[in-house]
Amino acid sequence: MSDLHDLCKFPSRPVNQEYINNLRYYLSNGIPATYTVEEAYNFTNNIEEDALTTTTPLHLIATHVPIDCDAQEKEVVDTMVQTLLEYGAGWCLTDINNDTPGCILLKRDLAKWNIYQLIVDAGVRAELLLRKVGEYDVEFIEEGEVQEVPELVNEKVNEEVKESVNEGVSEGTNDTNMKLPTLLKEIDDAPDAPSLNQNAYLNTPLEYTEDSLITKDRHDGVMMSWETGLMQLGCDSLFEGAKITSDETDSEVVILNIGFGMGIIDTMIALKKPTKHYICEAHPDVLRKLHDDGWYEKPNVVILEGRWQEQLDTLLSQGNVFFNGIYYDTFSEHYLDMLELFDYVVGLLKPHGVFSFFNGLGADREVIYDVYKKLVEIDLGNYGLQCKFTSVYVPASTLHINQDSNEKSVWDDVKRSYWSCPVYYHPEARFIDI
Repeated sequence: MSDLHDLCKFPSRPVNQEYINNLRYYLSNGIPATYTVEEAYNFTNNIEEDALTTTTPLHLIATHVPIDCDAQEKEVVDTMVQTLLEYGAGWCLTDINNDTPGCILLKRDLAKWNIYQLIVDAGVRAELLLRKVGEYDVEFIEEGEVQEVPELVNEKVNEEVKESVNEGVSEGTNDTNMKLPTLLKEIDDAPDAPSLNQNAYLNTPLEYTEDSLITKDRHDGVMMSWETGLMQLGCDSLFEGAKITSDETDSEVVILNIGFGMGIIDTMIALKKPTKHYICEAHPDVLRKLHDDGWYEKPNVVILEGRWQEQLDTLLSQGNVFFNGIYYDTFSEHYLDMLELFDYVVGLLKPHGVFSFFNGLGADREVIYDVYKKLVEIDLGNYGLQCKFTSVYVPASTLHINQDSNEKSVWDDVKRSYWSCPVYYHPEARFIDI
């Protein structure tokens, strides 16, 4: 433990300007903002091996900031966090409990504090910067490329670090039984796994169960029935795009859904009897399901067989089909794919139309989910669309997995959970009125 780390544990009150002065002194004299408790321990004890966990000063602030801070003290803490971020503190580094600083604040029920928003904003800036850097083909070391990582960390290091990090975390949270994660994260998927690679996914057999659609051999969750309530929100938003004004409704209502999956939202759309109902689907097993369930015979339904990238390009070039509502919910695609989709949305959406999607962006970690919420607003804004979110609670069965709870979980028979946030942000995007 260094003086910098001790400072970030707030050893004395009040939290005043002296804290800021001392922090800036340490950082301006060369101590990195990412200097970890583990590195300090190894240095003090002449341990030459690299530390495998990263308990940074930002983690310590999130862990030890007094919950009874008054307004002036909170301003000081805000300045400390801003200063660390200015000096390069990592907003998403994980500590020995596999928590980011934002995760710790959430566990302490401090998400409404300004320091949480400062961390989220740092995540947004980092994502935008990395995206920009990526335009210039800068190479980064990918996970799994680093060699000769020590198999074990000294147990004494783990215990001292765990004690330092956990001290005070239970205050203000119900999560007092934190567990140490596996130190070396298991690489669950190869780059060509169906959950990461769409070409692999399209060539992977799927299986429909009573309440889910999964990859047959791996049991990756492609879609699940717990999403039904969220699909209803999406369906309702699409038909809001049928309203030209509060008093006028479009004479022809045309809806597009990208990704049939279990057919949940398409069944809801069909019940509202749009003029035309387009369904874009690429997976052969799902297309077979569409055939078996009679979707090809429905008079107002148009099936677009293939990837949306090609199908929408054709529609856009024809220039004679425009949609009141567009919904997007695919598997094994990433946010950069959505950015490409936005190009098509602005070309195919009617002026009064609505675009929505299943919002699972970063939903395996709540702070990252909050980061992507802001990114979506920024990116859609750049396309002339204003995105508004409605917050709804998800079913409790999505928030635990069987090894952590005796209650039944939707993930019990699924290889990987794609959801762990208590609140769902339902998006509804429209063209900005000028």
